[in-house]
Amino acid sequence: MKRVLVALIAFAMLSLPLAVFADEGPLALPAGANADANKHNEEGIAHYGQGHYDVALKHFEAASKADPKLGEVHFNEAITLDKMGKHSDATMHFKGAQKNAGGNKAILDSAILHSHIK
Repeated sequence: MKRVLVALIAFAMLSLPLAVFADEGPLALPAGANADANKHNEEGIAHYGQGHYDVALKHFEAASKADPKLGEVHFNEAITLDKMGKHSDATMHFKGAQKNAGGNKAILDSAILHSHIK
């Protein structure tokens, strides 16, 4: 009976979205970042905060097109995709965030990033 209970609890924990375990939010861009990227990133952050993940994602994608080398934008895309349940796409962007982190500890030490990249 105890084994069944442990198995059920383990299954329930693995079934939850990864975002449940993290309350990490989107990141601002570093000073001096591309103005267009920054504008879209700020719009994305505002929509993310309101739970408008589909709209936030469009802004983060536009920011990424303006400057694809910003780890913060990839991170923001990743956490938004995670919220939307698109975990394989989120993992791809978490890898991009890690690659382009530029020493940003919020990215490099992110629990949700590490839960996607094992």
